[in-house]
Amino acid sequence: MRDRNAVVTGSTSGIGLATARELASRGCNVMINGFGDRAEIDRTCAEIAARSGTRIVYSDADLNQPEEARALMAAAAGALGPIDILVNNAGVQHVAALHEFPEDKWDLLLAVNLSAAFHTIKAALPSMMERRWGRIVNTASVLGMVGAPHKPAYVAAKHGVIGLTKAVAIEAAPHGITCNAVCPGTVLTPIIEKQIAQQAQVTGLPEDQVLQAVFLQKMPTGRLVSPDEVAAAIAFLCSDAAASITGTALPVDGGYTTH
Repeated sequence: MRDRNAVVTGSTSGIGLATARELASRGCNVMINGFGDRAEIDRTCAEIAARSGTRIVYSDADLNQPEEARALMAAAAGALGPIDILVNNAGVQHVAALHEFPEDKWDLLLAVNLSAAFHTIKAALPSMMERRWGRIVNTASVLGMVGAPHKPAYVAAKHGVIGLTKAVAIEAAPHGITCNAVCPGTVLTPIIEKQIAQQAQVTGLPEDQVLQAVFLQKMPTGRLVSPDEVAAAIAFLCSDAAASITGTALPVDGGYTTH
């Protein structure tokens, strides 16, 4: 994967950061995107670049805004060159009973978790089609495959991500481009950490019981999925070895979706 150019959204922490590291370790130049302490982000970018010998650049584009999603892709192409790999990983979450779910949170979750992927893919496809090579991987979730209470916007958006993945895969396949989704189970990312208190409030469980009762009890492995495990699956789908895999939703879920 030496000298491939990649964009990984939502990559200043968690799965996205692990994916950026993994792609860089395989020779990719990477645009990192997300929020956080700028000095810490700059140190992380410098560390990845030094370790991998690749170019690592950063954008703080807010993917809640379509124009910023489009600007992110233009900035990445300007800094790195034509984009070969796009990983749509940015995500937000809110937990509340449906009848109490704030409408502004519904709009935010659909914008970041679903619509942003549409805008970045639309921007990336023309160049990929011209060069007849491209890899698009969308981070969905096990909740893109099954339902769950208290997460109506997240479940709807992640189901939409899988549908978008299939639609893009069909259109892009004749041009040498694949589009797949990964569906992680419970990964201890900042999104999950923030949910623990919310789930305790909704379910009435003590916070120290929420992780096991809400997140792990349906996972036969009985343990959290690591960000590195998801990143490895994403990197494989971005490789030449995965050229015949497209339109799929790959669970990395400790067996969650076997139920």
